[in-house]
Amino acid sequence: MKVVLQETAEYKAKELLEQVDVSAFPDKWGPEKVLHTYDPKTGVQGILVIDNTARGPGKGGMRIAADVTARMVFGLARTMTWKCALSDLPFGGAKAGIRADPFKANRIQVMRSFARAVAPYVPSHWVSAPDMNVGEKEIEAFVNEVGDLRAATGKPEHLGGIPHETGTTGFGVCVSIEALLDRAKGEMHLPESLHDLTVAIQGFGNVGSELAKFLYSRGARVVAICDYWSGIFNEKGIDISSAAKFAYAKNEAQSIACYKDAEKIPRDSIFDVECDVFVPAAVGNVITMETAPRLRTKAVFEAANNPTTSEAERYLYRKGIVTFPDFLVNAGGVIGSYAEYKGQNVDEAFALIDSKIRKNAVLVLDRCLETGTMPRVVALDIAMERVAEAMVQT
Repeated sequence: MKVVLQETAEYKAKELLEQVDVSAFPDKWGPEKVLHTYDPKTGVQGILVIDNTARGPGKGGMRIAADVTARMVFGLARTMTWKCALSDLPFGGAKAGIRADPFKANRIQVMRSFARAVAPYVPSHWVSAPDMNVGEKEIEAFVNEVGDLRAATGKPEHLGGIPHETGTTGFGVCVSIEALLDRAKGEMHLPESLHDLTVAIQGFGNVGSELAKFLYSRGARVVAICDYWSGIFNEKGIDISSAAKFAYAKNEAQSIACYKDAEKIPRDSIFDVECDVFVPAAVGNVITMETAPRLRTKAVFEAANNPTTSEAERYLYRKGIVTFPDFLVNAGGVIGSYAEYKGQNVDEAFALIDSKIRKNAVLVLDRCLETGTMPRVVALDIAMERVAEAMVQT
């Protein structure tokens, strides 16, 4: 039996490595480490990418998903490098992914298994956090297994944490929209305030649902929402206070489709909704050359990580649809994480998010309007300058 287990472990590890040539990843920025893990007792496979630690330990969450690959995790880790630098935080970039069906796996068991495998790198090289299908309960299991509360942020409050369930990422997206509208003053054919704004949100989990609440409370009109199973549309606006009970759905019976005061639409019809702002707030690579031509919006705010392909983003820009990149827009989560890392409370975290995202949004937009350059290019230039300076000093 031991021989069979060993052969299985070797086969699975080889299969994971063969999915992508990790030797093709490195450039002058990183990654510094790519770790593949496999636990033959539980069958848990994981990937940790520590991209760049010039500015501090790599910061980035971990997700549980059936389609996790090394390339996916590397892309997310690199985004975290730029996000932390653009937010001017003393963190580098990292990310982790665990390959499992989040709706079937015992997430706590999965988390403990992965924690044992990566413990030597935490928190000296990597400080983790929640991401897709990982919440405060999973984070609690992770830090307990590692044996160090500094191993992750997004912990439950009783462990001194600021859970991502408090809405830090969604709040940051709302602030970025508000700040950019105020700075643009109609220059991008967008309304000048949230009160005149219509929004469609793809995804109604931790980020999408909290964003919807903040937008609704500040006067914006959310006209469409979709989750994994279905979508709803109401041109007069959706009552988010009522729709919120269908957030975080784990099955179709709990889906947003159960909300009664809106038209039920197919999930992917969210791309066809006319709106001022479209917000992808679910998974990556959803705005592609297949979906981009369908968008009837004036701007895209990337609440999800890596939701738009490069080709699709250029296509939208040529059409006059500006995309504000994830590492600018959804930085509320990592800024809140930094507040927790420093021992601050929830109110201090939200104040820091508001301050930093407003400052960065205006900095990026000012350069865009001056140069006519895409926001991603401008934001990336700023982040690269900061990382390059840190690399020289280390």
